[in-house]
Amino acid sequence: MFQVKLSLQTRILKIILEELLTSLIMWFFYTLIPCLLIDGVAPLPAPQNLSVQSINMKHLLMWSPVIVAGEIIHYSVEYQGEYESLYMSHVWIPSSRCSPTKDPECDVTDDITATVPYNLRVRATLGSKTSAWRTLKHPFNRNSTILTPPGMEVTKDGFHLVIKLEDLGPQFEFLVAYWRREPGAKEHVKIVRVRGIPVHLETMEPGAVYCVKAQAFVKAIGRHSAFSQAECVKVQEETLPLALALFAFVGFMLILVVVPLSIWKMGQLLRYSCCPSVVLPDTLKITNSPQKLISCRREEVAACATTMLSSEELFRTWI
Repeated sequence: MFQVKLSLQTRILKIILEELLTSLIMWFFYTLIPCLLIDGVAPLPAPQNLSVQSINMKHLLMWSPVIVAGEIIHYSVEYQGEYESLYMSHVWIPSSRCSPTKDPECDVTDDITATVPYNLRVRATLGSKTSAWRTLKHPFNRNSTILTPPGMEVTKDGFHLVIKLEDLGPQFEFLVAYWRREPGAKEHVKIVRVRGIPVHLETMEPGAVYCVKAQAFVKAIGRHSAFSQAECVKVQEETLPLALALFAFVGFMLILVVVPLSIWKMGQLLRYSCCPSVVLPDTLKITNSPQKLISCRREEVAACATTMLSSEELFRTWI
């Protein structure tokens, strides 16, 4: 009986010593090992709270920054599309813009080139220290992007209705609806593919009000935004400028007709008043005999050549 009690006490003491030894080993591991890893091999904490903000096909990966006092942390970003996952043995590709980057965000728009799920991951770097990779919780697909109504500027150029649309990128086209504001007016729709430059929509009628609205459409994902708020412009009545233009045209035509006629008349007047044509009297004409000569004194010839018209003859010539 005494031997049984001794054996039991020995066993209990042995168990206590083993637990104590285990506790000492664990204390040594958690206390001394981190002190030995201070010189550049201790891992950094991984970035947290990864998310993607996607608006109008612009995709921005964001995360909470890793804070180390007095140090600048760099980040590396990698992505993996459906093709890399299925056909390239889960290869990860560094982002074209953000490997590395000092900002806690990365524009991955150029990396997301297909409408398939993409995995994204980030890790922090400080010198030779690197953190573990932190992966986006749910894969990102660009068809979840938020499409907003496009900005537009509606103006008039004379009688022309003109619109200028916001440049949202090469993947966007726009559906523009415009109509004349009146009961029962028909709404017209025009597809606009150019961005950032004025586009002519319609020739407007004087005094009418025209309204325009637009929506963005992305063919790659088969989605469109809501329509923008309608903007209206009014064409003022411009009867006075039209009358002035008509008057100017009539005056110009009158000038073209009257001026040449006046010049011709003045020429005729000057011709008959200064250099009249002299008609030879019948008595001075040679009719019977060519030998008959009519002598005329020089003074008489001069007087005959410079005969002036009377005022009555001058008036009849003008009429």
